Amino acid sequence: MGLFELDQARAERMSLTAALERLLEIKVEATEARRLAARLRFACLPARTMDPQRLRLRRPAGHEKLIRDPATLRFLDDASNVLFVGPPGVGKTMLAVALARAAVEAGHRVYFTTAAELAAKCHKAALEGRWKSCMNFLTGPKLLVIDELGYLPVPEDGASALFQVINQRYLKSSTILTTNVGIADWAGAFGDATVAAAMLDRLLHRAAVAGIDGPSYRLRGHQNQAEAIRAGVNARVS
Repeated sequence: MGLFELDQARAERMSLTAALERLLEIKVEATEARRLAARLRFACLPARTMDPQRLRLRRPAGHEKLIRDPATLRFLDDASNVLFVGPPGVGKTMLAVALARAAVEAGHRVYFTTAAELAAKCHKAALEGRWKSCMNFLTGPKLLVIDELGYLPVPEDGASALFQVINQRYLKSSTILTTNVGIADWAGAFGDATVAAAMLDRLLHRAAVAGIDGPSYRLRGHQNQAEAIRAGVNARVS
């Protein structure tokens, strides 16, 4: 066999090896895509996202570190929590969803629920004799997002269920919580100072708390739209 034939045979073997490597890469990519899709279905994330850069620009400088550090997902490593506190419309849910999506893409199991949905789920499970399985479901994910705490009244058994979830996740996995109720007012929101104190004790032991202020995104959008309409009307009149 001549030198040319040796080189040709080597090239063919290399091409076959490269083709096999590419096929393996495609298989791995397809498997990862299926797993990501499954994690996203399980997470039940709402379609509310926001560019983190816009969030940093709208927040006071003192809050940037609180927002940037959780975005590294290091808080998942030591089962820390993140609390976003502020009035409606300032981006709390969008921040929580952005962090949850990042955790899903990093390979973690995540579940999103509102406080009212969680209370209703636990209440139904208790009536149907599925309390233990419900607790296992809510305490299993690496990250649990509880949205809109304080927007709707929490019944007594709902507050107890929420405490049980927080208590069982304590020091084991992370929770992101968004609320319009200041931490000092939790006793009034739950109607039970003891439950509120016990819940806060576990949530705040390892937590980043970001108090978010500013105008509502929704109201600001309506205001901008109204100003644009007024400007257009004035331009036509003049």
